Amino acid sequence: MNKTALVIDIGNTNTVFAIIDQTGIFNKWRMFTRTDRTSDEYETHIKVFLSKNTNVNVSDVIISSVVPSAIHELKSFVKSFFNVIPKIICENIMPDIDILTDRPEEVGTDRLVNSLAAHKIYGGPIIVVDFGTATTFDVINGKGAYIGGIISPGVHLSMDALDKATARLPRIAISKPNKIIGTNTVSAMQSGIFWGYISLLEGIISRIKDENKSKMLVIATGGLSKLFSTNTSAIDNIDEDLTIKGIALTWNIELDIFN
Repeated sequence: MNKTALVIDIGNTNTVFAIIDQTGIFNKWRMFTRTDRTSDEYETHIKVFLSKNTNVNVSDVIISSVVPSAIHELKSFVKSFFNVIPKIICENIMPDIDILTDRPEEVGTDRLVNSLAAHKIYGGPIIVVDFGTATTFDVINGKGAYIGGIISPGVHLSMDALDKATARLPRIAISKPNKIIGTNTVSAMQSGIFWGYISLLEGIISRIKDENKSKMLVIATGGLSKLFSTNTSAIDNIDEDLTIKGIALTWNIELDIFN
C-alpha cells in the first residue's frame, strides 16, 4: 500500500498544502502565510481541504518553512489533529544533497529542496530560478551538489518599493507591455518591471554559465515563472511544483512519479 503524506510549504507570502503519494501530487491548496495563525485556524482550513480528499489517510506530514515563527502553532496542530510528529525539513529530516557553500546552515530549505528535485528529475549541472518573494538563482553541479546562488529582490518587492517610496507613481499590475519605450507613466513602469526582470534573468544566467564554463539546464519555478519564462530563451523548462516535489523526495527519495 502506498504511503500518503500531507506536504506543507511555508513561504514568505503563501503557504501551500499538497497531498502526495507514490503516484505523485494529486491535490494542492494555498493560503496567505501568517505568523499569528492559531492551531484552531489551521484545523478549520485543513478540514475543508481534506473534505475534498475523503479517501485519503494521511500517514505523514512534512513541513518546509522559510518563516520560523510560523512553525510552532502548525506543529501543535499536526500533532493533535493527525497524531503524528511532523517531519520538519532541516530540523528532523534532511534533503539528500551536499551543500558546498561557506555556511551551509544559512541556505534556505526551499532552495535545498528545489535543488534536490531539479537534479533528481532533470540532471545537471543545472540552474533553478525561483520567482518568489525574492527571485533566487540556485546552482547545482553535475554531481548534484548545491554550490551556491544569487538572491535578488522579487518582482512584487520591487513594485512595493516603487509604490511606497514615490509620491506620484501608481500601483500597477505585472504585465508585458506592447513595446520597450513607455509613452506614459504606467507603460514606462510596466516596461521597467517586465523587461528589467527579463534582462536580470538573461544577464545573471549568462554570467553563471560563463563562470562555470559549461552548458547548464535552466529550470524556472514560482508564481511568475510562466509570465517571464515564455518571453526569454534563457529558461529551458517550467516546473511550478518543483518545491513540493523536492519536499516529497526528501520524505521518500524513491517516489515513482519523479523517476
